[in-house]
Amino acid sequence: MIKTAGVDEVTDADFAAEVLGSERPVLVQFTADWCGPCRQLVPVLGAIAVEEAERLRIVQIDVDRNPGTPIAYNVLSTPTLMVFRDGEPVKSMVGARPRRRLLEELADVL
Repeated sequence: MIKTAGVDEVTDADFAAEVLGSERPVLVQFTADWCGPCRQLVPVLGAIAVEEAERLRIVQIDVDRNPGTPIAYNVLSTPTLMVFRDGEPVKSMVGARPRRRLLEELADVL
């Protein structure tokens, strides 16, 4: 998994504590090492993580190493971006998108 500043990795084991238990909204990228569009999102998510650090946490979970969470949330494609607030999924998006478009799509949940 490609890592970037401001974007943490979570696993099936710590998903509940790190995402569902978070006091601020969390954007989860369901990703895989072999996923080209997932790699395209790395710098976009890194920039947003820094810009929106006060209002939004961004994490990624590898679907191959952590199959339980994607199954629980019916994730069928990568990249899937899902926003969780107060322990519940409130928005889901599939596919890579540019920074500006992603910020526009996140505006209603921030």
